[in-house]
Amino acid sequence: MSAPKIEEFTRDEIQLADLAKALSHPARIKILKILASMDVCMCGEIVDLLPLAQATVSQHLKELKRVNLIKGEIDGPKTCYCINTDSIKDVYEQLQKYFNDINKECKRSCRTSKK
Repeated sequence: MSAPKIEEFTRDEIQLADLAKALSHPARIKILKILASMDVCMCGEIVDLLPLAQATVSQHLKELKRVNLIKGEIDGPKTCYCINTDSIKDVYEQLQKYFNDINKECKRSCRTSKK
């Protein structure tokens, strides 16, 4: 298998794929829902709400933080996490634009068959 030619893709395409990858696990989707329903949340509280080990939850939090979907602030021995609302808004707009563009292209070039 040949090495991926990352330079062949735009910065926006790479960023959107990275975000999609970060969102591709159901635990991360659940973590975002949990954090969205609270003002702030400690890591231990998130662990209590998921059927996963603390170390696994920490890895999922780390990935969400890496792509800037959540923020984490150290408070003594714990880290307090919250949704990064600005980033969530940006991701929503990127996804909306992406799928709108695809929909426009599909309407122009795709033929649908009637069944």
